[in-house]
Amino acid sequence: MTDYGIQLPVQSQSTIYAEPWEAAAGPADLLDIARAADRAGFAYVATCDHVAIPRRLAPAMSTVWYDPVATLAYLAAATERVRLLSHVAVVGLRHPLLTAKQYATLDHLSGGRLILGVGAGHVQEEFEVLGVDFAGRGAVLDESIDALRKALGPEEFPEHHGKLYDFEGLGQRPRPAQAHVPLWVGGSSPAAVRRAALKGDGWLPQGDPRDRLPGQIVRVRRLRAEAGREGPFTIGAIAEPLYVGTPAWDTGRRTLTGPPEQLAESLRAYRAMGVHQIQVRFRSRSRAELTDQIAAFGADIGPHL
Repeated sequence: MTDYGIQLPVQSQSTIYAEPWEAAAGPADLLDIARAADRAGFAYVATCDHVAIPRRLAPAMSTVWYDPVATLAYLAAATERVRLLSHVAVVGLRHPLLTAKQYATLDHLSGGRLILGVGAGHVQEEFEVLGVDFAGRGAVLDESIDALRKALGPEEFPEHHGKLYDFEGLGQRPRPAQAHVPLWVGGSSPAAVRRAALKGDGWLPQGDPRDRLPGQIVRVRRLRAEAGREGPFTIGAIAEPLYVGTPAWDTGRRTLTGPPEQLAESLRAYRAMGVHQIQVRFRSRSRAELTDQIAAFGADIGPHL
């Protein structure tokens, strides 16, 4: 069985993937789409994380980036079973106790539906304005993960002693509803893949094409075996853009289109590689078209995965 999830539209609007209709969309659209994913059996809905976008990047990235904790908490109250993924939280921008307070509360309020996806970040000005070392962000993320493991664990008074962060004797409640909050590491650089294998409960690749994934998965497994890492580990993939059925408009050269059986067969290739969950994205011209696509995928493709 391969799970499937979705990075929500509207909440981040980079020109790489945003559809034109999203520019005028808002909370009601986001809510409707999250509920559609919940009904259609999607494993998770995901949101991104940026604090502030510099002018030099705004034309490509836009400045529309909803806060992940606020957004996921808003959607948690309106959904029943779908999990809530940060894809990805740039946790190095914040002290681990602050991150733990926010995400532990989210997990508590949602009844244990959080998946904490983390990544190193790439916008230098964000780090600089918040007083965090951009050049050393890999090391910052490594220690942040270690500190978050403690701060999101069962202890009311977590303890961590590292080079960057040092805390003990400080209590935080509510605790997460989950005994163990899954922590997935995002990124496809050699350092990110290594970090995922050695420190994560899962790996969220950032745009690896199909032909590159098998080699990356082999490396993840080898690194985990060499380090003696055992237990469940979730390998993810981001599928090509999809359109269920035959579109009456130009959905782009890379978009997978066709009847459900054909799309299911194409997506099953990911499972054969060793992928456990695929993130899907649909081409659409409106909220209604997107929710129709989500429903069709859940009804006609999901059961074949």
